[in-house]
Amino acid sequence: MKLLALTLLLSVAVGYLLGGRVSGLGGLRLRWAPLALAALVLQVIVPPGTWPLVLLLTSFVLLSVFVVVNRRIAGFWLILVGVALNFAVIGLNGGMPVSAGALAASGQASTVGELTGPDHGVKHHLATGTDTAGFLGDVIAIPPPLAQAISLGDIFTYGGVAVVVISGMRRRGAAEPVGRGEVQHAG
Repeated sequence: MKLLALTLLLSVAVGYLLGGRVSGLGGLRLRWAPLALAALVLQVIVPPGTWPLVLLLTSFVLLSVFVVVNRRIAGFWLILVGVALNFAVIGLNGGMPVSAGALAASGQASTVGELTGPDHGVKHHLATGTDTAGFLGDVIAIPPPLAQAISLGDIFTYGGVAVVVISGMRRRGAAEPVGRGEVQHAG
């Protein structure tokens, strides 16, 4: 969450530096937005048993549909790549493999026990040599103060979100006045 918040803040700052305005984001015509919201809610629900994995995989299906229907908006192709990479590694391994090295390098070494103990979550697990496509797991360390282990899919996803925000801020809506010397064309 910290990385997403930082991505959004930096994207807004870059959007402003490039002459954009937050009000431009209102011009984005996101289709099927409730799917994205439902997907995010499904990722935070943690019922007992294998349900967390079922909910996580369902959330990725919903996110995939949402991203595909919005693929014409700048940045959504990057988000689609990120979602697909994360969906693949989670689907192949029954959860996201998390590298012990990335946890240590990101200042989260104390969480290794949470990923290996009897009550470890279904959504994430400590990476092992038997994981398939483990290089797509949470293997990239971001040191404190962010202190996160992220995946290549996360990089694509956050990069896509940045493109969506920056390009959305730079959009010029139909309600803007026509500048001096410009001709407004109908149609």
